[in-house]
Amino acid sequence: MQVNNEPNFDAPLPGMSLTHELGARPWQTPAQFSTVDDTIEYYMTRMSTEEFMLQAVDILEMGVPVSTLANTIQMGSVMEGIHSIDTGMLVIPVIMEMLMLLGDSAGIEYDAGLNDPDSKETRPSQLAKVMVKYKKTLDETNIEEIKEEKDEAEEEEPKTGLMARRK
Repeated sequence: MQVNNEPNFDAPLPGMSLTHELGARPWQTPAQFSTVDDTIEYYMTRMSTEEFMLQAVDILEMGVPVSTLANTIQMGSVMEGIHSIDTGMLVIPVIMEMLMLLGDSAGIEYDAGLNDPDSKETRPSQLAKVMVKYKKTLDETNIEEIKEEKDEAEEEEPKTGLMARRK
């Protein structure tokens, strides 16, 4: 009996029987649009429909950030095989601009989603947390006092955890 010491690369992969054939999914085939210009034209046509505009305005009114909505739209198109993930990432700013234009034309306030969540800028949600913590209302104090109390509370809280630095 002869033993073959060469590896067999034609063998099936573990779990291969549990998946679809290669190329059976839209994202496994060549994209419908391969250039950024073609992809932008696709989105401009799609986003110019009345149905899309109404849905986008409703979603923006619910408080969903523009950046999140734009990323969701482009990721859905990637999964449908419209364009590649690379092209989608390059087109996100155009999608965001179009969504912000829709929000502006509808006269709604929207969150662009471009703010740094780790910034020291005090947001209304942070003010509400501090007011609840110290049981104060806006009538009893002004916003500047709340900001100072918030900053003092953050300084007093000891850092804990595996990677916390000691003073």
